Amino acid sequence: MNKSAVLHIPLSQYAYAQDEHTLMIRLRTEKGDIKRCTLYYGDRVDPVEPIAVKELPMQKAATDDLFDYYETAVKDIYTRVCYYFLLDDGVEKLYYYERNFCEQMVCGRTEYFQFPYIRREDIIAIPDWAEDIVMYHIFPDSFASGKRALCGTPGRVELSDGSVSESHLGGTLCGVMENLDYIKELGVNCIYLNPVFTANSYHKYDTADYFGIDPCLGTKEDLKELVRQCHENGIRVILDGVFNHCGPDFFAFRDVLKKGKASEYYDWFYHMPEPIVYADPPSYEAFAYVKEMPKLNTGNPKVAEYLCEVGTYWIREADIDGWRLDVANEINHDFWRKFRREVRRVKPDAFLIGEIWEDAGCWLMGDQFDSTMNYTFSYLCKDFFAKGTMNVTEFDAQIQRMIMRYPGRVALAQMNFLDSHDVPRFLSYCGGDRRKMELAFFYLFMGVGVPSVFYGDECYLEGTAECDYRQAMPWDGGESCAGKFREWIALRAEHGALRRGSYRSVYCDDAAGCYGFLRACEEESVFILLHNGEGELAIETSRMQELLAGADIAAAAEAGGAESGVRFTDLRSGEAAGAKIRLGAYEGRVFWITTPQ
Repeated sequence: MNKSAVLHIPLSQYAYAQDEHTLMIRLRTEKGDIKRCTLYYGDRVDPVEPIAVKELPMQKAATDDLFDYYETAVKDIYTRVCYYFLLDDGVEKLYYYERNFCEQMVCGRTEYFQFPYIRREDIIAIPDWAEDIVMYHIFPDSFASGKRALCGTPGRVELSDGSVSESHLGGTLCGVMENLDYIKELGVNCIYLNPVFTANSYHKYDTADYFGIDPCLGTKEDLKELVRQCHENGIRVILDGVFNHCGPDFFAFRDVLKKGKASEYYDWFYHMPEPIVYADPPSYEAFAYVKEMPKLNTGNPKVAEYLCEVGTYWIREADIDGWRLDVANEINHDFWRKFRREVRRVKPDAFLIGEIWEDAGCWLMGDQFDSTMNYTFSYLCKDFFAKGTMNVTEFDAQIQRMIMRYPGRVALAQMNFLDSHDVPRFLSYCGGDRRKMELAFFYLFMGVGVPSVFYGDECYLEGTAECDYRQAMPWDGGESCAGKFREWIALRAEHGALRRGSYRSVYCDDAAGCYGFLRACEEESVFILLHNGEGELAIETSRMQELLAGADIAAAAEAGGAESGVRFTDLRSGEAAGAKIRLGAYEGRVFWITTPQ
């Protein structure tokens, strides 16, 4: 047994409360090393000594390239739990507890792993609606200025304080409003808008007034009406909050530039030296050394209070449903804890998404964000679907590692996307091959996490430079895969397993480029099979039945296994699979798993 690969971390993604009576426990081992893993747990304040322990078998929940991950749910009346593990590799059996490994458990309860108390305040509380959404990401300047139209002309507005606001393509909030029927028809039920507050540049990440709507985009009344109409149509609205930095015409920064250290706002900025040099690069801290984006000092209580007021103001004023928070990983954790508390006080089910490009575990333990932008997902899809530099086995292993890095509900709420306003269009990574792009989007809608579509992806937009991937929405009626998007989004909406179900790998064929996985919840099991390659593929249905029956997964047992005759029903056609399941080049299919009564 490779003991060095065994890992359990209390009070982490390896041990967390799902609700007040359910404790999720995970254990990592070397891949293929352990035959059986068992959890023993008891009441850590049991008055009897030695305490009684209960036994629970652990199921293999995931496997990556190096490790297996075992998991079980402790459903009991205990609020205070101590526990340890028994590992069996077929040759030796070892107990694993807080201190070490041993052949016999002789120590007392205080040396077991501990979950001190399941407190309701510490349970990760993600809005119930979050897992059900499909997001449409809109860059306002580039989307629409009218019904199926974008004027495409730059704009310039002089503000009362002498500053200037600019637009590039002329998109407006009213333009978004006039095309809500288009968005709703896609099946989308959440809009994420890049910044809409008063700013100098067309992208609006250099905020001048956090309490005003940029005049190039519209008015406060336009935003309120947009949100109202969205809610009427069952669509949530998430705004972009830029709190790491401001713009050059933000009142506090203008005062500091004028008065230097004598300004009452001098400490509103992070590492502001004297003299202040407003140049490229600036003498002060700024976002990516951009002089027009000075870094705010969110550790200053006055700044924190101001920005929290911004966060709650737009909920009270316009009834928005949440925030996507820019450059979230460069802001202190205490600020985000305060921001969450204040926002949730006003709207208890507000959804908070942090822009963090790397693993974000320390932001996702229930006290800061509900979700983050899942760049890992986009990287893996780029390598597997677009560039073909990763085979099926490698893709599956890294996807499973990605899922297991966070607690279960957090993984389900991650904002998954293939492209955004900050990266090239996914179709460009595909070399213009629309089949590859479509298969990647098929996976986006079938996989674990909240799917996000960047405006125009359904119209086959390409672009590798900023001006190209933020190009105008093509309203000219050209080619589109919107129909396929609608179909896949509808499947996701109709089947809870695709929104909230577990994820289990079933089939990996590197030579054929074929990948099969199961999404399963208590109500149903859905099997997804995709072919990431050229030509046609025919797979024996009986082979898939055997794999589902033999998989070490609870979902397969719920489906009935091959002994009961697993049946595959195509969710699109409603037809039962024949002797062979056929897949075309770069095609994905979805099946409902049933057994005879």
